[in-house]
Amino acid sequence: MKLQAVRGATTSLSNSPKAISEAVTELVCELVERNSLEVTQVVSITFSATKDLDACFPASIARKQPGWEKVALLDCQQMYVKGDLKNCIRILAHVWMPDEQTPQHTYLGKANMLRPDR
Repeated sequence: MKLQAVRGATTSLSNSPKAISEAVTELVCELVERNSLEVTQVVSITFSATKDLDACFPASIARKQPGWEKVALLDCQQMYVKGDLKNCIRILAHVWMPDEQTPQHTYLGKANMLRPDR
């Protein structure tokens, strides 16, 4: 097993706890599924959100996932850049993966435009 960094992003439909919760839950679940991860393989996740998303903390939503009590989670605000994607939540996850496995980065919603190569 080796420690890998897995990236991802999504967009929230609005700046509400419900919309942010739905976006974070979908992103985390999709990242876990695409990478065939067990919760014990997830070491930490840093969440960043654009400044227009301030209704709740993304990490607090991920913390509600079953078995995630031991996962280190952190929120921060994404650096503001004029013209950047609005309502965007990005993640950087550190996970243990089999040596031969390639990380599957996860870009959902309007965030898929951030990585057109994916």
